[in-house]
Amino acid sequence: MEVDRVHSQPSGVRPRAARVIRGRAWLDPVLDRAVEAVSDRYMRVGVSALAESRTDPELRSLRVEALAKAAVGWSQGVESLLAEDPGNPDLWLWLGRTRVEEAWRIRPDARARAVQAAGFTAYTKKMRSAREPLMTAAEKWPDDPVPWESMLWAALGSDLDRDEKDRLWKEAQRRWPTLYGAHVARVIMLSPQWGGMAEEMFDFARVAMSMAPRHDPRAALIPLAYFEYFVQERSGIIRGSSSWFSAEECRDVEAAARGWFEGHRPHPRTIEAHNLFGAAFHLADARRPARQHLNRTLGRPSSLPWSYLGSDPVDQYLKACKQLNLTVT
Repeated sequence: MEVDRVHSQPSGVRPRAARVIRGRAWLDPVLDRAVEAVSDRYMRVGVSALAESRTDPELRSLRVEALAKAAVGWSQGVESLLAEDPGNPDLWLWLGRTRVEEAWRIRPDARARAVQAAGFTAYTKKMRSAREPLMTAAEKWPDDPVPWESMLWAALGSDLDRDEKDRLWKEAQRRWPTLYGAHVARVIMLSPQWGGMAEEMFDFARVAMSMAPRHDPRAALIPLAYFEYFVQERSGIIRGSSSWFSAEECRDVEAAARGWFEGHRPHPRTIEAHNLFGAAFHLADARRPARQHLNRTLGRPSSLPWSYLGSDPVDQYLKACKQLNLTVT
């Protein structure tokens, strides 16, 4: 990916464009291979990738999310593996998270629920079916925070009461206080779009950022909170980048970005964080930091935040790159 004109290029030589890689916002060759295999229904490769992640909750969180999305529509394949190895916590975790992702995939549009009662019933049934395997995963490996993170997403989709959501958050936090995926779920859970309060959501994001070490990507919770806020509070009035971030809001995102440095050993969620900052700066018309962050995504757009902008995240990512003169294919 090239940023604007690269003056060091010899005259007449066109810069090489980065290839866009859909749905893989990570730098994890093992996970790339596992996702490709699971998409082709070679499920055992996914088991191996999860087993390798047991000592790293951040990596485990990323891998089970990605493998679950790759297995959507094929949860029975994970069930078949469980029949052979019922004591494996990786498989119970994978099954539960896959059911969560399958449920999200069939969730009816809220505006059409009145005429899609059967679809909403199927969605609710599928989402609730995730709880038992996730609880089993938690029981079989009590120190693992990732089943509790997945239960946060199931609780969000099942519209459980606030006390239960708070309990699940505390269980995840107690086991791994910095878990990025759990923090993302918590921000969304506290957002106005999901029945929360904007003030509480932003307070949570700012406290988490303030407690994060410099190499911790939780600084990206700030732009995430803004996207959640905009979707609910400015729905229908957003018309171009100037309708998104005010000057003060842009300064808030700038301060968060200054507090984060990916380091020599990037966090598993680094690419996601660059997507969040890059999209925020783009919509704030802050071209230089937008280009810097999107350049660091290496052609790997994440669902969040681009799905806030339209139904096809990759298309939204490509539009932003084009407007910023970033060359991608």
